[in-house]
Amino acid sequence: MATEAIYAAIIAFSRRRRSPSLEVFLPTTVDLSGVPLTRSLASISAEVISCFRGVRFFFQRRNARSLIRKIEVLLVLFEYLADSGWDSNSEHGSVPSAAVLCFKELYLFLHRSKFLLYYCAQSSKLWLLLQNPSLSEFFHDLNRDILTLLDVFPINSLNLSDDIKELIELLHHQSSKSTLFFIDNNDEMLRHRFYSFLDGFENGQIPNLRELRSFFVDKLEIKDPNSCRAEIEFLEDQIMSHECDDLEPTRSVINGFVDITRYCMFSLFGFEDDGFEWRIDNTKKQRKYLIAQEIKDTFTSLPKDFVCSISLNLMNDPVIVSTGQTYDRSSIVRWIEEGHSTCPKTGQKLVDSSSCIVPNRALRNLITCWCAATDSEFPDSPNESPALVLQTRASIELNKATVLILIKKLADGSELAQTVAAREIRLLTKTVRIRRALIAEAGAIPHLCRLLNSKNAIAQENSVTAMLNLSTHEENKSRIMEENDCLESIVSVLASGLTMEARGNAAATLYSLSIVNGYKTRIANADGCIESLALLVQNGMPRGRKDATNALYSIWLHPDNCSRIVNLGGVSALVGALADEAVAERATGVLGAVASQSVGAEAIGREESAVVGLIELMRCGTPLGKEKAVATLLQLCTSGEAAVVEKVVRAPALAGLTQKLMRTGTDRARRKATALALVL
Repeated sequence: MATEAIYAAIIAFSRRRRSPSLEVFLPTTVDLSGVPLTRSLASISAEVISCFRGVRFFFQRRNARSLIRKIEVLLVLFEYLADSGWDSNSEHGSVPSAAVLCFKELYLFLHRSKFLLYYCAQSSKLWLLLQNPSLSEFFHDLNRDILTLLDVFPINSLNLSDDIKELIELLHHQSSKSTLFFIDNNDEMLRHRFYSFLDGFENGQIPNLRELRSFFVDKLEIKDPNSCRAEIEFLEDQIMSHECDDLEPTRSVINGFVDITRYCMFSLFGFEDDGFEWRIDNTKKQRKYLIAQEIKDTFTSLPKDFVCSISLNLMNDPVIVSTGQTYDRSSIVRWIEEGHSTCPKTGQKLVDSSSCIVPNRALRNLITCWCAATDSEFPDSPNESPALVLQTRASIELNKATVLILIKKLADGSELAQTVAAREIRLLTKTVRIRRALIAEAGAIPHLCRLLNSKNAIAQENSVTAMLNLSTHEENKSRIMEENDCLESIVSVLASGLTMEARGNAAATLYSLSIVNGYKTRIANADGCIESLALLVQNGMPRGRKDATNALYSIWLHPDNCSRIVNLGGVSALVGALADEAVAERATGVLGAVASQSVGAEAIGREESAVVGLIELMRCGTPLGKEKAVATLLQLCTSGEAAVVEKVVRAPALAGLTQKLMRTGTDRARRKATALALVL
């Protein structure tokens, strides 16, 4: 029912602090047949009044109060009609059709009002300030709606009492006089002042801290780091949840305001009172775990709707085409560019390709959550999200100013200040490439390196994760490797980090650094590196095991490292990982590369569980896993000596599985299975 759908949306919004999309205030139509209208209208009106009558609206105060007063008048009407039994007679046609139509429109009006009031009550102050003119227009639209309804309302056809008629006529009179398009001059002055700060940084002028304090603390009552953090997270959330080109203000402007707020958080409030960081970390991890567990319980295996029917891979950027079907963007674009004009699934003709492809953000969020819940790797996007890479000159200047504050605290701050500074650098380096270069150039790497040896688990985890993010920038790899004892400190975290997350991120950092061919041998020769990677493959968390597997693979690619990896247990660990569903597929791919060299093939052949594990993956794995397993077995037969080949060909059930894969596998799997069948 329409009622259930609307209430479901309200409940969804009430469970999170993110404000609803502004689209919910736009006109819409709802089927309300069979709904007890006046009782529902009275209930909704009473709910709105009870929820918002005592709320302190920081912005849109006058508009919100005026809207609530109008709903209070409507409540009197709805309660009168409900008490008179209007609903029981409405099905028998005794009520004018004009009244039924008006009440259905009022039903929508009340829900839009509820959403708008909730939006103004729950959104962050800075976001409301930026949206001030738009929100005033929405209030104006609601007033216009109620005025239109009262113009045609059949007040004389409902047998209303004289006092109710008088009340409705008074509401009509007041609505006709009021435009409800009031924009508070003080609010507008604050909004323009906010923009002036951004303009100042754009022109290379850092605003006076006294002016910033007056704006944030005195005017907006953002009085502590916790409030700043909440504002930052809300603004970032809006950027990600409103991925549209016509977002006003634009993404780059909002990013600038995020950077201003972050700069003020540290320049105005410092670090020592930032104890909330400890609570935020723990609370977020707990909440993330609960959400992930719920998704994991719902989807125990890869849902078929997450897989593109063209590529048969997990979708990276799902989009909806004109026929209503969803495909991965790169796959459907390639399909269209190849000259196809019909939908691959339905065969229906596709509308013009440039306008018919719409992002399926809901599905993308589900895929992201599923990957996080199951520790699966989200498919790499060919380009970073535009929301994450827009950097104006103002943002760059603000980031520079903020980074200098953070590095100073890393150098000589207290333990808490260093922990918070490392956490903030980790966040700054998470998404935007230009920040990674800026932070490294400012001198953060030596201080983060020193913090790797901290006895504080949170400080160590933040510093190694920041180091990982920095290492993804090409120029920073040499900065990290050339820093005294930095490689040794990363390996130390890998071997004996205070948390498993820190150890996993240390492995990921080594993998990132080892992409440079000249560093592979140096990393492999670092004391304890190979042994620690092998141990993490066996005992780490799923994400850490995958990162350690990747690191071993990258290091193996240098021929001077192969014997060392075999002798120090790297191959044994990879073979053992075949029994672990979370990393079996990844380990199989690495073993395929290892088996391409005779020393690797012989090492795999000596492991009793190797062939058995690969055959089991051929039997029960995903299409890609089966493909990797048969390719690895074929490589063992190609590169291995007679004893290894005999071990493979004598394995029970291999012949039958190979024949099945020749019929049902992917193109590559069928080719490899055919070649393996010849060997058998």
